[in-house]
Amino acid sequence: MSTTTNKPLEYGLDGPDDAPVLVLGPSLGTTRHMWDRQIAELARQWRVFRFDLPGHGGAGAHPAGSVAELADRLLATLDEAGVQRFGYAGCSLGGALGAELALRHPERVASLALIAASPRFGTADEFRQRGVIVRSNGLDPIARTSPERWFTSGFAAAQPAITDWAVQMVRTTDPGCYIAACEALAAFDIRAELGSIGVPTLVLVGSEDQVTGPAEARTLVAGIPDARLAVVPGASHLAPVEQPAAVTDLLVRHFSTAWLPAYETGQHAIPAAPVKPVLAPPPPPAAPVAEIAAAVLQPEAAVRPDPHDAGLKVRREVLGDAHVDRALAAADAFSGDFQELITRYAWGEVWNRPGLDRRMRSSVTLTALVAGGHLDELAFHTRAALRNGLTADEIKEILLQTAVYCGVPAANSAFKVAQQVIREETTPQE
Repeated sequence: MSTTTNKPLEYGLDGPDDAPVLVLGPSLGTTRHMWDRQIAELARQWRVFRFDLPGHGGAGAHPAGSVAELADRLLATLDEAGVQRFGYAGCSLGGALGAELALRHPERVASLALIAASPRFGTADEFRQRGVIVRSNGLDPIARTSPERWFTSGFAAAQPAITDWAVQMVRTTDPGCYIAACEALAAFDIRAELGSIGVPTLVLVGSEDQVTGPAEARTLVAGIPDARLAVVPGASHLAPVEQPAAVTDLLVRHFSTAWLPAYETGQHAIPAAPVKPVLAPPPPPAAPVAEIAAAVLQPEAAVRPDPHDAGLKVRREVLGDAHVDRALAAADAFSGDFQELITRYAWGEVWNRPGLDRRMRSSVTLTALVAGGHLDELAFHTRAALRNGLTADEIKEILLQTAVYCGVPAANSAFKVAQQVIREETTPQE
């Protein structure tokens, strides 16, 4: 359970004090300065509120493990600044945050712009894998490849200063906060809820975006009622940086023409009907004490929820979607009941208990698999352990411990399996 929901976000303000507020949300790995080239024009009409994600741009390193937690912390920060209603524009993770606000707190959001956004960002496996890379190698591999994801090749070659700025921005981010943000994006999925977004929405995407491109933008437009699509030519993922004039013009037009008035709930108080006095009938004779005691001692039957859905969620989070999809696809009439059993009881009951965190459960599981000689399962649980937060050095220590208590031959086999998995999982992809 997170204990950082009350930590405010760091922010800056530009523009007239009495103007309507426009909040700008940054992308993962960037700071509020990704919006620098929009400020001069936007601050003519709006009080522009820019914030930094936790651990980004020197902000306090208080990780947020979900998009919902980020939304809560942003709202708490806006409350402290005296801001109630606002327009919101966000890029990538900042866009996910805007969609979350529009879904959970529509009374606060007057208008919305989603830039380089998606109802689901890639796959959960991709973001958890990125977390493993950062935990094992730091942020340098991610920083060095960020210009390839963020900019078109022509822009990166023509603007070396901006390219260097992008690399340094990622490199100076707190690794723990970056990993937590990856986990937040891994769990983010609002595909089934898009129809509930009721604020005026602009979906803006770079034509060359290879991260969350036009296909994802069209999914948002198809799902959000009355959403409008704008495709920016010659821009990749960080369109506000690469094509600042075009993006600024689109934002000005959208927020100037699509701004909901104060939120109307449609609920009105209904006065209660006057109370009519009623003469109560005489009380029945008192029941015997024995009968009263019997009635009190009869508890209502508790309805125990089926742990299957919770188990499938935990199983996917720990082992990854790809592994679970393969296991379920291979199930047939003979093995299907077994898949149901482990999903419901191993994952829904035991792995879902609150008494141990997932790092500890992974440690125990690795030890048990070495003791039993289950090398096939050791491979995918080593991968799971990395995603649950264990480092390669910690896994090594666990296997050294098994050499003493489970035997050197068992540990020798385990080291070979784990070494291969760790090499595959922690080597950055160039």
